[in-house]
Amino acid sequence: MRTVMQAFGESCTRTVSVLPKLKLKPEVRQYLSNAFQNKELLAEVGELEADKKFEELLTYLSHPPGFTCVRASTHLESLETIRDQLVDELQKQVAWSSGRGPVPIFTHPQVPDVLLIPVTGPLSVCPQRSEVIVGAQCGNSVLRGANVFAPGVLSAPKYMKAGDSVAVCSDVEGRCTRGATEFQGRKVFLGNGIAVMSRAAIFQADEPVRGVAVRVQEPVYHSPSFDGLLPRLVFLQNLPSVVVSHVLGPQPGERILDMCAAPGGKTSHIAALMGDQGEVIALDKIASKVERIRQNASTLELDCITAYCFNSIRAVCADQAQVPGNGGTPSHDVTPLASRAPGGPPFPPESFDRVLLDAPCSGLGQRPNMACPLSLREVTSYQPLQRKLFHAAVRLLRRSGTLVYSTCTVTLAENEEQVAWALSTFPDLTLQLQIPHIGGEGMPGAGLSNDQRRLVQRFSPCHEPSDSGLAGRDQSSILRQANADTIGFFIAKFQKT
Repeated sequence: MRTVMQAFGESCTRTVSVLPKLKLKPEVRQYLSNAFQNKELLAEVGELEADKKFEELLTYLSHPPGFTCVRASTHLESLETIRDQLVDELQKQVAWSSGRGPVPIFTHPQVPDVLLIPVTGPLSVCPQRSEVIVGAQCGNSVLRGANVFAPGVLSAPKYMKAGDSVAVCSDVEGRCTRGATEFQGRKVFLGNGIAVMSRAAIFQADEPVRGVAVRVQEPVYHSPSFDGLLPRLVFLQNLPSVVVSHVLGPQPGERILDMCAAPGGKTSHIAALMGDQGEVIALDKIASKVERIRQNASTLELDCITAYCFNSIRAVCADQAQVPGNGGTPSHDVTPLASRAPGGPPFPPESFDRVLLDAPCSGLGQRPNMACPLSLREVTSYQPLQRKLFHAAVRLLRRSGTLVYSTCTVTLAENEEQVAWALSTFPDLTLQLQIPHIGGEGMPGAGLSNDQRRLVQRFSPCHEPSDSGLAGRDQSSILRQANADTIGFFIAKFQKT
């Protein structure tokens, strides 16, 4: 378990400057700064150190994590078999493997279904003269190994044709007009590639265009592409997100609720850890996202998942006599197990053995992210919503059941403050030890005791450039970096007594 100072990046000895720091609206930056310089924290580390760590955090957030993490479908094949197949497939990626020798893939001793592939960068790449401008979200994907898909292209040279060499740049502030032939605003160079589509094909007005528009060949950060790669056997997922399902600890035959499930990565992981034996109910209030849950379950060959388009805040029956099944529509046709309660949401109180509340949040832990458009009002709007979901989660959980709360943000209000609030609001909840525990302890400033802070997991991003490669480093050193160089994330585990 890392200490609070390591959680703020103490183990990182080199500063990255190839990409700009995460840009926030002034009021949001001040809000975060105040939280990361609260009285309790300043008493522990001092003002100068706290300020330094906050500025480093903004830098780390704009850069991709140091490892690509994939979850292996160990319910279908052994980890060794999947690893061997992945090595073979990655060797076929010329841009990834050319001149680099064997593909390094590491297993994680504490997370047994994880494979880790080091990301190399930042690399020295000379930009091509012709520029393709992509949106910020597309640019973030490129930094993590993706090619450029047509919907993400905002601007392309006037006479660009398939086969042209182009520089790929990200419009991090969202100011480029779609269809422009050039852009002089603030942009960040991501790497060079070869155009697969012409400009005319990308911006044809008749119908939305899909498919790869630019194949990235010289990225600033070198990661493998997983587009269509072993979809049945590997699932791209950030390391803390994989840890969440292990912390939940699902067991075969249990009935488990994933309250805010889309796109279904954690849902499918829960089902896999149960050996596809039991029942996993997945809820999300957006129909298109529920369909994505269904698709992932089908691809990963998991039959115990039933997804409903439903608002989890209203997932508890208002009246014990209310017949469940009138409030939600199944997203796909699956014959229920004999042990299942009839119908879907809303559910009677104490219907589930375990509940995962991976709550909607401000998302300020996502990496890479060079600009956040959220206002302070938007950032602070999530705490009340999370508490409404928490009320429903506690009511739906049976006695002695397990509730796991998680977010992909770094704010104090959505993480440690929510734990302190939950413990005071629900006397029947107690914090539990998490296994595995590879993140840092909780931040001071929310009134949690030292013991309580040690029971939660806070992943505060750290970034150590890996341009020097892995030579001379032992596996324990590499895994320490993998545990630290992640997205920002938070996990709390409760038992209902």
